[in-house]
Amino acid sequence: MPIPIDGNPLILALLATVIAYFCGCFNGAVIVSKYILRDDVRNHGSGNAGLTNFYRTFGGPLTFVVILTDVLKAVVAILVGASLFSGIAVDVAWVPYFTILGKYWSALFCLLGHMFPCMFHFKGGKGILSGGTIALMMDWRIALVVWGGFLILAIVTRYVSLGSVWAGASFPFISWYCYPYFSIVVLAFIIGGLVVWQHRGNIRRLLHGNENKFSLHPKREGKT
Repeated sequence: MPIPIDGNPLILALLATVIAYFCGCFNGAVIVSKYILRDDVRNHGSGNAGLTNFYRTFGGPLTFVVILTDVLKAVVAILVGASLFSGIAVDVAWVPYFTILGKYWSALFCLLGHMFPCMFHFKGGKGILSGGTIALMMDWRIALVVWGGFLILAIVTRYVSLGSVWAGASFPFISWYCYPYFSIVVLAFIIGGLVVWQHRGNIRRLLHGNENKFSLHPKREGKT
């Protein structure tokens, strides 16, 4: 249902932008490691503030807190964005378009907040868990392609990064298939491009054959 806020569509878009960005800034890995464990995850392993590095560094049940935080912030950002943008439509026939446009718009800024959080010196994660939640919130077909490819590649090769690159690269194309609107396709390519760009170091390591494989047993520093 549209949020009944009187005002210019630009104000609604700006409001969605600010809410989505600051939702994204609540980085689960940084919050849990820095304020609960008192040991910033960005000082360990790959230096990335994401779920994989958190699990490899700390493991344990607090991993689920990281997951919950990064999932919920994406859900909130997208629901708020969809509701705000649906209020832009002056004709009921345009509500579905503006609703999905609001989802993509908020998804972009939520990811920007996750990757470049202003409250954590713009040093965040790579956006996979939040991005996966975004795919689920968009359309079951998008989720099937993004998550299906991710899981197959990650399980078969044990390279989480390879599955992550697939997720980012496939997202704009399946979005194009599901929602062939210029504005949505542009946003989808920016979102997917950001995810792939954040994994550029992983891509280099994959090409050189020295990328770390995922293990169910976290590797703590100082231990073999």
